[in-house]
Amino acid sequence: MLLKNFYIVNSLNYENGQANASITINKNHVVFKGHFPGNPVTPGVCMMQIIKELSEQVLNKKLFMESASNVKFMAIINPEKTPDLHLNLDISETDSGYRVKNSTTFGDTMALKLTTNYKVI
Repeated sequence: MLLKNFYIVNSLNYENGQANASITINKNHVVFKGHFPGNPVTPGVCMMQIIKELSEQVLNKKLFMESASNVKFMAIINPEKTPDLHLNLDISETDSGYRVKNSTTFGDTMALKLTTNYKVI
């Protein structure tokens, strides 16, 4: 985990290229003191790192992000109001590594969609 204690994985299941994870963001993490004081917002780069780490965990491989496309931050993830997130990862093998299509939600709200290409390192 790149950011120590930033989130906990409550559940992570992987079968036939589909991973489903339930995580909780730590609202007391130091990153929220600067992003933003009095109105915490989960940084997009942190969400992208979480997706990479979950992908590495289910694939049991170390990954490097080569590219990201269709990156859509659709709702603010405020760890004080919506710390519990559900991530769906559609993982497929490519010639150069793996493609991961992600959708992240809290409740019925879509927060993030993105497609990422990783190479194995």
